Amino acid sequence: MLSRRGALLLAAGGLAQLSLPPATAARPAAARGPGAAELSALLAARADAVRTHDPAAAAAGSTTAGRPAAAELLARTAAVPLAALAYRVTSTGPPDAAGRVTARAELAVRIAGYDEYPALFSRRLELAGEAGAWRVGREEPDGGAVPLWDLGAVEAAAGAHCLVLATSGGAVRPAALVEVADRAVSAVGAVWGGDWAGRLLLELPAGQEQFARLLDVPPADWADMAAVTTAAAGAPSHTPADRVLVNPEAYTRLSELGRQVVTTHEATHVATRADTRPWTPLWLSEGAADWTGYLGTGRTARQIAPELARDVAAGRVPAALPADADFTAGAAGIAQAYELSWLACDLIAARYGPQRLVAFYRAVAAAGPGPDREARLDQVLRTELGTGLDDFTARWRDEIRTRLSGTG
Repeated sequence: MLSRRGALLLAAGGLAQLSLPPATAARPAAARGPGAAELSALLAARADAVRTHDPAAAAAGSTTAGRPAAAELLARTAAVPLAALAYRVTSTGPPDAAGRVTARAELAVRIAGYDEYPALFSRRLELAGEAGAWRVGREEPDGGAVPLWDLGAVEAAAGAHCLVLATSGGAVRPAALVEVADRAVSAVGAVWGGDWAGRLLLELPAGQEQFARLLDVPPADWADMAAVTTAAAGAPSHTPADRVLVNPEAYTRLSELGRQVVTTHEATHVATRADTRPWTPLWLSEGAADWTGYLGTGRTARQIAPELARDVAAGRVPAALPADADFTAGAAGIAQAYELSWLACDLIAARYGPQRLVAFYRAVAAAGPGPDREARLDQVLRTELGTGLDDFTARWRDEIRTRLSGTG
């Protein structure tokens, strides 16, 4: 539809006056930035070069100044078994005074044999025209979690049931972590069966700062966490946890037994991911993982729950099972929350048998969400164990007093 001014010009015979202004009509390609098709092709070629570790292709898609960084990227990812890698452009800015363009994109990465969903990372790429084509000059993280190779060169160590990807220079040897992880997978399979992949992907950064960057969290809040199981960064919200990130500084402070317990705990989260739902209480998911981790170690209740034992000695016995908020990283009393949860699951396994604990865990997931979470939990307890939530809580409190007030 013509504007009012355009209609008047046509009526006056002034058609020539409707031509585009010279600055628009004659804008050079470099001033406009790359077209969508050209940009997609450029980043698709870059992704293929990284995935296939092709240095010639990576150099061809990079500016002269950007080629050392492209070569470094290939060197850092050479040991990573990439099943898929792709960029999806989310925005592009206008050219700057030098003709450079900044593009923002999502980088989707899948590790071969492990990732069901790709991990997504926000990237910022600087593009420049060179030799008649657009090329990548620089690539950087654009906030959020980062891939392991952003932190340094990655080395891989594979076991019978696991893969460890590590940045060089850390205090924990990848091969040693492989041994622990393989034992953890076997221990978890003996309890939870074979209805999971039976393999474990672990990422081992060189230090606590790197660990925090992988999670995009404040380092101080997670200083005491030896490991955490998480879904691939950017995966759909319903995606359960599927990879273990190890905090080497906290991990090295553990005894050999402690390292095995922690790794088996995290492997349990991976094994139970299909049966862990948003409505599963954290006391159950964390307690079941700790119970599996400590199974067969011969440790007494006072050895497993020393902080809780001190509370009991001081006359402090909780009135209710731990709330989800009690497990927040850095929260006061988080150690007791884990110990209380372990004891609740140990109570179920001791009174009803380990397979009743497994069945109860899965029944909670199958019960589905509801407006009253405690009422749903009470119903599942009655169906699976023949006891209601109030009675179970009372038995659990008695167990705390009995097992932690003496020498048990």
